[in-house]
Amino acid sequence: MRSTAALFAVSSLVSSALGATYGLKDSFVGQGFLSGFSHQAIPDPTHGRVNYVDQQTALAQNLSFATDDTFIMRADSFKVVDPSAPGRNSVRIQSNNQYTTHVSVYDIRHMPQGCGTWPAAWEVGQNWPAQGEVDILEGTNDIEPNQSTLHTSANCAMPAGLQENGNLISANCDVAANGNAGCGVQSTVPKSYGKSFNGAGGGFYAMERTSTFIKVWFWSRNDPTVPADVKTAGAAVNTDAWGTPSALFVNNQCDINAHFGPHNIVINLTFCGDWAGLPQFYNTLGGCPGSCNDFVNNNPSAFNDAFWDIAGVHVYE
Repeated sequence: MRSTAALFAVSSLVSSALGATYGLKDSFVGQGFLSGFSHQAIPDPTHGRVNYVDQQTALAQNLSFATDDTFIMRADSFKVVDPSAPGRNSVRIQSNNQYTTHVSVYDIRHMPQGCGTWPAAWEVGQNWPAQGEVDILEGTNDIEPNQSTLHTSANCAMPAGLQENGNLISANCDVAANGNAGCGVQSTVPKSYGKSFNGAGGGFYAMERTSTFIKVWFWSRNDPTVPADVKTAGAAVNTDAWGTPSALFVNNQCDINAHFGPHNIVINLTFCGDWAGLPQFYNTLGGCPGSCNDFVNNNPSAFNDAFWDIAGVHVYE
């Protein structure tokens, strides 16, 4: 049983984690992703079976495609990958601008699905882990639900009992603890990830970051409670009206100002690697066959649905 003092402390934290009104800073729609983000042709930091390509290659191979109101980024789904090659061609983009106190809203119609996939929409500092990482939408191998997670340097943890809809599954945010599991919160909102997310036409993720808390919300596409300022991007958002978040991270055991610096937005799709390739997640929980690397190499058509269809990303400060 928690003591009265502990309950009061948590209550005080919750009451201080209040939202605000933010004005539109950046809006990325369609062709805006090609000018507002950079394709990162880099070795995968998570050791995935992937070959991230630059923008010129992505456009030439139709791995990135933009119209007036749509941005697509996908994996190659035609070629068998040579075992000596770096991996399957895919895309990782990073925003050119950085943000500190802000709200980001992600309007996503479809996310990558399939065995071996590890898609993520997240925000991260240039000096990792000292400037922190916020994983907003992330998972592997179609394993539901979504998990929102912080990864930080030492001395950052989350208490239990916060006002959030999700379930805290790991409390230590330090990348040096628990195999860099981070402090993660699993969503309890239906259709938050993978096949069910896509079957519902996607949905809306939003993240609010201040000097004292970080919140993540999710609404499925046809959820009648989607706030109007989330559903239709406008001049401002009012997070006070958004209700209880899926995930709440507070600063009683974590100095957020000290652990989080200016962040870029990153959206990517990798395969296998440090999380999706582990047998526990690939075979046991994901129900996927054989070894992850062999599957990714030899089954290009399995990645027909391994794509992002993004209606827009909107940032408010």
